[in-house]
Amino acid sequence: MPLTLNPRAEGLAVSGIRQFFNQLADYPDAINLTIGQPDFPTPEKVKKAGMDAIAANLTGYSHNAGLIELRQEVAAFFSDRYGLTYEPQTEIIVTNGASEALDSVFRTILEPGDEVIIPAPCYTGYVPLVGLNGGKAVLLNTSDTGLVPTAERLRTLITNKTKAILLNFPSNPTGVTITKEQMAPLVEELKQHDIFIVSDEIYSENSFESKHESFAGYNEIKDRTFLVQGLSKSHSMTGWRMGFLLGPEQYMSQILKVHMYNSVCASLPSQHAAIEALKNNRDAPEEMNRAYKERRDFVYGKLAEMGLDVVKPRGAFYIFPSVAKYGMTSFEFATRLLKEGGVAAVPGSAFTEFGEGFLRISYAYSMPTLEKAMERMSEWIKTLEE
Repeated sequence: MPLTLNPRAEGLAVSGIRQFFNQLADYPDAINLTIGQPDFPTPEKVKKAGMDAIAANLTGYSHNAGLIELRQEVAAFFSDRYGLTYEPQTEIIVTNGASEALDSVFRTILEPGDEVIIPAPCYTGYVPLVGLNGGKAVLLNTSDTGLVPTAERLRTLITNKTKAILLNFPSNPTGVTITKEQMAPLVEELKQHDIFIVSDEIYSENSFESKHESFAGYNEIKDRTFLVQGLSKSHSMTGWRMGFLLGPEQYMSQILKVHMYNSVCASLPSQHAAIEALKNNRDAPEEMNRAYKERRDFVYGKLAEMGLDVVKPRGAFYIFPSVAKYGMTSFEFATRLLKEGGVAAVPGSAFTEFGEGFLRISYAYSMPTLEKAMERMSEWIKTLEE
């Protein structure tokens, strides 16, 4: 009898981002605007805290939920910054990045056939993650509602199989944030149903125009809301793999067991670096955000000059213009932009079918790089209009 594999794993496809990124090797002179990570170094004091931990041989295991000192700093941060109250001992788990936090939640709450509603376009990892854990992703189209979900559409998708909704603001890939006025009707709808709310707020510290509002701030739904956060974007620590999961004690005790058997604990040197980040370097995102806003305004202005329809992003470091008017698929548009225009960006179709007709551009690059890229893209766009 031949060996077999898990069909859920075999059914996975390489992400649309990677499919496109792999083409870059053939175009070494192209300007790459595909990467979704900060182009700033980790703050010096944070790096030193990690190095000091290694030098002091603090390289073993921690409590499965993470160092209590770190969990206390996480609780203090969310209390001070967002007015949210969590018990460090029982309602916070330190994870290997936000991705592991999401995986641990879905491993815990999903049963075969459960449905998870996901506003789309969405991050490429969401749909596969739900599928790997036995669930079914149900996409909520936001492509024609300003890239923000509406309560009316949400209502039409909720069934007796709906287990959770997965939200992500500020959004990857769109850069869109959500206001309290937009959140209120969604919360009003959600409180009427026995549904978990999983809120991926990894970009919350990269909100430009106003203070970030968390779904965990609504008492009506907090008792079934999981808040996912981390330091990858706020402190440019993508490789440190430092995530936080905050949620109700009755569910977190079960998630902790899943996390324990999956990864034991997060890296100890990274945890010590995270203590320094949250205790003494909370303002690190401010400098990055000033640069991101300058870059965003520049790219947004240039795309508007090119005649592209685009929602001005208010967070993260992505912009998501529509390219539908050119009569090509987004993959074809991005491929030609790379081959003929010398600029690499991600086709919107990488972010589900509701991203079709869009292009994701990351502005986590230096101004000279962005200036050159926009100049190339503008010249190429002109050739399409001749």
